[in-house]
Amino acid sequence: MIKAIQKALKGDKGFTLIELLVVVAIIGILVAIAIPQFASYKKQANDSAAEADIRNIALAAESYFATNNVYPATIASFTTAQATLPGFKATNNNTFTFTNASTTFTATAINSGGTGRTFTWDSGAGGLQ
Repeated sequence: MIKAIQKALKGDKGFTLIELLVVVAIIGILVAIAIPQFASYKKQANDSAAEADIRNIALAAESYFATNNVYPATIASFTTAQATLPGFKATNNNTFTFTNASTTFTATAINSGGTGRTFTWDSGAGGLQ
């Protein structure tokens, strides 16, 4: 059986140029489809990170309220928020605002690498808006 296979392959020494060009064209088409889709997935992931962070901010602010009986006055920098909001660590490229309205608070988050969607948490209105 091995001799039959060797005899059949004796004249074949490799791929033809046409076969290689077809394979390269197919790979090029797949890449042209995949790259824009990947960029879309990445933007959606960045938006999801902003949404997750706004939920974590709300949880940390409620935890602060439970401990101190008042919401944090302001949060100037979320990169060093460990002292103000225990348990919160921001994701990269997210920008936050936090407004204390005495008995309620409003927080917003947006990711610079996302689709531009702004996530708002309003504790007085019942959460994520």
